[in-house]
Amino acid sequence: MDANAFERLIDQLRTFTPRAEVSLIEVPAPQKLATYSFAFSADVSNGLLADEEDEVANGRFVLLHEPGGQATWDGEFRCVTFVSADVDPIMQEDPLLPEIGWSWFLESLESNQCVFNAPSGTVTRVSSASFGKLSPRNDDAEIEIRASWTPIINEPQELMKHIQSWCNLISEVAGLPPVPEGISAISSARRQ
Repeated sequence: MDANAFERLIDQLRTFTPRAEVSLIEVPAPQKLATYSFAFSADVSNGLLADEEDEVANGRFVLLHEPGGQATWDGEFRCVTFVSADVDPIMQEDPLLPEIGWSWFLESLESNQCVFNAPSGTVTRVSSASFGKLSPRNDDAEIEIRASWTPIINEPQELMKHIQSWCNLISEVAGLPPVPEGISAISSARRQ
């Protein structure tokens, strides 16, 4: 795939519309990891009023393309993601939370019938407590999922399923209920 073909692919990816609670923004992609790259940033709200602080998760999706591939990728494309969301402090203490987070990642790909190989990543539990002048703040607990995988695609448009899977992952980690099958998501007015 040359630069023109990659730009046509990116033009298609820019048309992706997530569910209403997910706001996608195109952001600068890393330049030194592959010949071609593209990135989205996402913020997930819980649907409260716009003037309230309602972000419950955020993340980043990066698509890398190296003509001829890279040995560690097992393909010419690589998807890289980061997802971070607030979790209940009780949930954060669950010793199985990392395994659950990884299963959310794999299930998000499988539920969209994405074909992929070479998945890798980490799931991290983060907790913080405030002291001194910050002590009025509530203690925070988060889950962070960092993952990458090689999409196996026949047509470049199949990458849309991988972006949908990432949006499903960030929505699930944020605790949003699934969109029922057969129901279309309403596009976000905050998409930029």
